[in-house]
Amino acid sequence: MITAAAVLQLLILAGALYDTGRLLASPGARRPVCPRLRHGRTALEAAERQLVEQRLRVLIDAAAYRERMRSLADGRRPRAGRRG
Repeated sequence: MITAAAVLQLLILAGALYDTGRLLASPGARRPVCPRLRHGRTALEAAERQLVEQRLRVLIDAAAYRERMRSLADGRRPRAGRRG
C-alpha cells in the first residue's frame, strides 16, 4: 500500500515538473506547426482582420458580418457576397 502511494506521488511530481518545464520553455523550443497548417491559419487570420476592418468602416452590414464570421469559424474563407 505504501509502495503504491509512493509511486503515485512520484508520477504526480513528474507530471508537475514536466508541465512547469513546458510553461517556462521558450516558444521556439516547442514543436513547430506544420507549414501547411500555419499558412491556412494565417490566411484565416488575415481574412478575419479584413472582415473586421470592413465592418468598422461600415462597408458591410451586421448580418453579412455575422455570416462571414460564421464561415471563418467553420474554417472557410468568407465569400464576397452581400454589401451594404
